[in-house]
Amino acid sequence: MNQRTPTLLYIDDDDALARLVDRGLTRRGYKVVHAASGEEGLERIRSAIGQGGSDGGIDVVALDQYMPGLDGLETLEQIMAIPDAPPVVFVTASQDSSIAVTALKAGAADYLVKDVKGDFIPLLHVAAEGALRQAELQRAREEAEAEIHASRDRYAALAAERELLLREVNHRVGNSLQIIASLLHLQANSAAQDEVKAALTNAMGRVAAVAQVHRRLYTSQDLKSVVLNQYLDSLLEDLRRSAEGNRMSRLTVKAEPIEIDPDRAVAVGIIVNELVMNAVKYAYPDGAGPIHVELISKGDDLLLSITDNGVGDNVKADPRSTGMGQRIVAAMASKLEATVERDPTHSGTRIILQFPRTPAVPGKASSAAAG
Repeated sequence: MNQRTPTLLYIDDDDALARLVDRGLTRRGYKVVHAASGEEGLERIRSAIGQGGSDGGIDVVALDQYMPGLDGLETLEQIMAIPDAPPVVFVTASQDSSIAVTALKAGAADYLVKDVKGDFIPLLHVAAEGALRQAELQRAREEAEAEIHASRDRYAALAAERELLLREVNHRVGNSLQIIASLLHLQANSAAQDEVKAALTNAMGRVAAVAQVHRRLYTSQDLKSVVLNQYLDSLLEDLRRSAEGNRMSRLTVKAEPIEIDPDRAVAVGIIVNELVMNAVKYAYPDGAGPIHVELISKGDDLLLSITDNGVGDNVKADPRSTGMGQRIVAAMASKLEATVERDPTHSGTRIILQFPRTPAVPGKASSAAAG
């Protein structure tokens, strides 16, 4: 593929010098276009840019300082105001260095002193080559920056789409789980045997604990965390409406607005469901009594307690019990890295779980121990 011959626009009112520049740079692989004034040079630049960089385009400009009409500095200022203008090498016969400083500050890519014999032409060739390389680097940098910005925009759009999809997924999952919980509730109400009714009610509470997390995520601005006080309020309200009738009327909750990740929130909700339902069944054999759920922070840990004022250790073992609730609590406590203790000083039953606010980083504890 043939490389395009670069075009240099030489703006100078000296026709004889322009012919020398033409001959000298043509031998060095350039096409030279001459403009005899600043006005003509500006018109040629605008026309070349209007052609969209075709073969009539101008790649670099050599601009003389002293010309009738617009002088070099005035012309340079107007060239710099043209979008996508080519780089400019400022040429003058003056030895005054302040002119060079002014030209460079105005946007010239380079500066050189000319002579009437054309001895400066090799220097002009070097300056033009440098200006072209500099312009190419600038274009590459601008293209790279544009691509970075475009990539960021694409990433932001994908992230927004992903968040929308996650919300929709959480919404659909939450609705599906709510339907399952409602079906279990209907089945429990129609069950003739108490043990079947209890089993279905327990299953309904477990499903509702998971469904509440998904409903929280759907309506939350943050898909990575669940606010526990709001979650527990809603979860226990579900229990009041659906389980054991009026025996849930004295269920209370006090929780701090603590945020944890959704998986751990599910574990907390299932534990609360199991321990509350256990208190409803066994703490008050003769009727309803108070059951209190509390969640507080203690340093880097969280304390979850479920308390009743019932019969405590005097509770009679239910021969129909399968121990499923205890196994579920133990499994969820392990997921939370929680300790589970029974308060021996409480007259009824008070179960306390202590677990870290955030899960341990794999390998961190072992590394610390090795140190």
